[in-house]
Amino acid sequence: MTWLLVIVGAAVGAPLRYLTDRAVQARHDSVFPWGTFVVNAAGSLLLGALTGAAATTDTYALLGTGLCGALTTYSTFSYETLRLAERGWRFLAAANVAASVLVGLGAVFLGAGLTGGTLA
Repeated sequence: MTWLLVIVGAAVGAPLRYLTDRAVQARHDSVFPWGTFVVNAAGSLLLGALTGAAATTDTYALLGTGLCGALTTYSTFSYETLRLAERGWRFLAAANVAASVLVGLGAVFLGAGLTGGTLA
């Protein structure tokens, strides 16, 4: 029944991603994809916390694979970065890549640390 937990988590994560993206982007008058940046950072933080807390298989299926899998989005990040570059905003495209990787890694380590675990 693990697959059902993944489905339930994803059913929450996908609309949460969409709504968060729209809410964040509406507050910024910028071509930078802040909405995707925020959901990916939040998902990384949650995944780090789950890993640090040594979540059970069921909890990880529900929240890690399901919720975070649908909340975060590498494909949209890639697409938005490509669009920035194609439109001539190469600095913003490079900044999106660098900031997303650094913030994502920082968030996952912070999440693990907050729950008393380590990623090593």
